[in-house]
Amino acid sequence: MRGQPGAEAPLERVIAAMAAQQSHVGGRLHADLAEHMPSYRAIPRELLDQIWHRHFRRALTVLREGTVPAPEDFDEADVARDRAARGVPLSDGLRAFRRALSAIRDLFLAEASERGLDPGLVVDRTTCLWELADVASLQIAAVHRQAEVASALSDARRRADFLRGLLYGTLSAAEIHSGAALYGLDLSRPYRAITAVPDGDLGPERLERSLESPSRRNGRRALLTVLGEAVAGVVEAKPETGDLEVTAGLGPPTDLATAHRSFRAAGRLLDAARAYGLRGVYDLGDLSWRVAVVAEPELAELLLDRCLRPLEAEGEFGALVEESVRAYLEKGRHIREVARSAHVHVNTVRYRLRRFEELTGMSLDAADTVVELSWALAARELRTPPRGPAAPSP
Repeated sequence: MRGQPGAEAPLERVIAAMAAQQSHVGGRLHADLAEHMPSYRAIPRELLDQIWHRHFRRALTVLREGTVPAPEDFDEADVARDRAARGVPLSDGLRAFRRALSAIRDLFLAEASERGLDPGLVVDRTTCLWELADVASLQIAAVHRQAEVASALSDARRRADFLRGLLYGTLSAAEIHSGAALYGLDLSRPYRAITAVPDGDLGPERLERSLESPSRRNGRRALLTVLGEAVAGVVEAKPETGDLEVTAGLGPPTDLATAHRSFRAAGRLLDAARAYGLRGVYDLGDLSWRVAVVAEPELAELLLDRCLRPLEAEGEFGALVEESVRAYLEKGRHIREVARSAHVHVNTVRYRLRRFEELTGMSLDAADTVVELSWALAARELRTPPRGPAAPSP
């Protein structure tokens, strides 16, 4: 049937009549799309006209030749990229294409009937139009998904570049303003920089999603990205981690223009939390002066030499002395509380504290001793951080 002799002249008259109505049918189609598909309202009319012309001419060629192009012959990449960039869902793109083909089919049937085209040829060419719709839809779906993936990767790169510049302090005021508008950050509100590393089998990509999702559910803005093997960004409030295997440092609240300062603090807090083997999200209020213990290893060594290493020569008794002075500080220097918790006599505690003073030459009544001993005990708690991703440094 597709090569039926003598059918060319009547078919050409039908095609010519259809071609004369291209603009009129296209206008009706545009109105229909605007009414029923809101995502298409933002697409310029001239662009829609170009795409309609392409679909219409291709359909006329199929009607004339009776053959459907192979999938690879459909060049829809430019359309798919444009629709993805404009946020048009794939489902809307396919619906719009189907509506266009349906309009062309209805026009063909009307003109074929009016001009008495052979019924067998009408059925054949109508079948060709449906085959065209199927083949083109598959190709449109494929290139649209490719365009969506490419667009998502491009968006992720732009977001990462914006956050990297924000956290490292390399953005201009104009760039901060435009980025904030693009990513929904409120310039009038304070944000806190966060740096997090996954523990266990949790990867950085999953960690990013896990930290962002609770914030969105709670209506708190969080903008994060993967930097190396860590996750970094800005949040409105301290994230809820629950059972999430993560260690994170949370910088102080600040405006976006000075987020890089909060980011530096977040990095120091993360280093401290990891050094103490902690899990969770920690800010300066959680770790306080212990951050400085990690940051000043030389001073920590000096105070260990002064406060605790003299006890080591006493063997097991020295360990008991250290345990007692630690409890003495933790219990607010109440000897009876120390004795009760250790299940020993008060005089035993007094003797151990006196031996500490004798061995170190320090007085537990002196304020400097309390500070230096607390520092040394905190340094004693430190352990070598496990191998894993390091915090991104400014």
